[in-house]
Amino acid sequence: MNYAAIYQRSIDDPAGFWRDQAAELDWYRLPETILGRDEAGHDRWFTDGELNLSHLALDHHIEQGRGGQTAVIYDSPVTGQKRAISYHELRDEVARLAGGLRDLGVVKGDRVVIYMPMVPEAVVAMLACARLGAIHSVVFGGFQPHELAVRIDDARPRVLITASCGIEVNRVLPYKPLVEAALDETQYPPATTVVLQRPECTATLAAASGVTREVDWHELIQAATPADPVPVEATHPLYILYTSGTTGKPKGVVRDTGGYAVALNFSMQAIYDLDPGDVFWTASDVGWVVGHSYIVYAPLIRGCTTIVYEGKPVKTPDAGAFWRVLAEHRVKAFFTAPTAFRAVRKEDPEAALMAGRDLSALERIYLAGERLDPPTYGWIKSITQRPVIDHWWQTETGWAIAANPMGIEPHPEKSGSAALPVPGYQVEILDGDGVAQPPGQQGSIALKLPLPPGCLPTLWADDERFRRSYLQALPGYYDTADGGYIDESGYLFVMGRMDDVINVAGHRLSTGEMEEMIGDHPAVAECAVVGVADALKGEMPMGFVVLKSGETIDPAWLEKELMSMIRTRIGAIASLQAVAVVDKLPKTRSGKILRKSIRQLTRDADVAVPATIEDPTSLDAIREALAAVGVGTQTD
Repeated sequence: MNYAAIYQRSIDDPAGFWRDQAAELDWYRLPETILGRDEAGHDRWFTDGELNLSHLALDHHIEQGRGGQTAVIYDSPVTGQKRAISYHELRDEVARLAGGLRDLGVVKGDRVVIYMPMVPEAVVAMLACARLGAIHSVVFGGFQPHELAVRIDDARPRVLITASCGIEVNRVLPYKPLVEAALDETQYPPATTVVLQRPECTATLAAASGVTREVDWHELIQAATPADPVPVEATHPLYILYTSGTTGKPKGVVRDTGGYAVALNFSMQAIYDLDPGDVFWTASDVGWVVGHSYIVYAPLIRGCTTIVYEGKPVKTPDAGAFWRVLAEHRVKAFFTAPTAFRAVRKEDPEAALMAGRDLSALERIYLAGERLDPPTYGWIKSITQRPVIDHWWQTETGWAIAANPMGIEPHPEKSGSAALPVPGYQVEILDGDGVAQPPGQQGSIALKLPLPPGCLPTLWADDERFRRSYLQALPGYYDTADGGYIDESGYLFVMGRMDDVINVAGHRLSTGEMEEMIGDHPAVAECAVVGVADALKGEMPMGFVVLKSGETIDPAWLEKELMSMIRTRIGAIASLQAVAVVDKLPKTRSGKILRKSIRQLTRDADVAVPATIEDPTSLDAIREALAAVGVGTQTD
């Protein structure tokens, strides 16, 4: 197949292109209107089609004779449990839970909040909601009560599904107290809470408030009659997924059912080159968009085997965890975040723990979630000798904007690039006035409307915020808020969020470019660069680095080396103000470095702890580093 021809057709004839993709799925009513508009003037895909995503992901495969194939492998090093679940078994579990939710009054259009750890029942809960046409909103398990309460009040669910606990490496985290505190704070508590009891920590079921009653998961499904799939319109919301907003209130990204199903199925072929029966492991969490798309829905729609992994890349039990899972389950394609591999590299820089593992089934490694810096890319490439595919997308899009089209026509890899625009996405680089930039010139990365199927049509109960956040700045385009450039060959280089560009004496400098160079130093495991206030130049870059495990380089010597390197390779204007060595960087639970929090700490030591942070003590390490160089406003 020819990528250029397929891509061009998707831009010139989007309705025809996506009509062909839609025809590959098992619809109840095949759509005739491929691209239309809703009352708010937004583009909507497959408006007269009807389908059910639970049917596509489960019943369809059973009808095709694949019911005995493994759908889900549960691998939990934190509990020592492993379990293989066939498509037939998964369908039966989903149908029973759907029947139980129906008995609790859940009908099409109702919302259900899911607050679960990485267990198969989280997948079952999502698919059970889809089976009824209920709209699920998964909240990352372990989020603090206030964050859960905010999401409950925005979604206003009929039911909350949770577990008695989650497990963080060797620590049991009871969920019941967190849920109770959240429900005490909410204005719109759900009528019922369903609790999955785990043997590591059982919860006493009693009324958490005067409004909400509690039901045991197993008792609910044992008494239920299995539910059949409920046909829904293609434009019916499948889920709401909350992402951070600049005002502090999270934004509820809405995902349509039909467009999402079509886009995910296409992506499994075009990007990941996977067929029914292939094993796909996405090392993420169902609480994030990557988990929604590539742990749950895409692999199951495609008829693959997906892995639900309850563990960490380096602590369960060590930095060889990835290699063990890849070998044991014969994984064909592996998808995770660059941060995960940086953590592995930090603990095992020579990849000694990979020795003896049979990785012959592994064909490709995919990275996304944050920028894949060239040093990390080079390390993964050298130790695995496999294609390393950087691809770029957002919570809002639900699937990749740019990638190497491995299932269409594989292209050469370019370190630092997310490769080529995926068919359906017309990617342009614009300046502040909306003028297209020539190859090599940095600017705002914008997506020309209409967005392809699978992308958000609006925000939950807040269409005005949707317009303001994404469509207002660049009329006729979706504003990604990321910056970058496209080279002469059409490859996209994403340099980071536009607010990660700093202004030094009138010169706009990319912190991503500086991070690339610092990360290339043999002593550095990972790094972050942010702009700090400077009385003379407005801003100056400052670096924060984490050393590789066992590295003994003198921090002062390293600072001099890195300052000299940045000055030599970029210019005197990019001189680093300081380089601080820290034990850890602030990161989200999905592995993204919290650069915004680091920037805020350069101005004020009293910064709110982000809801998504993995380790709040990491902020203290930044405070101490800033105090040592006299940056920031320190508190008592």
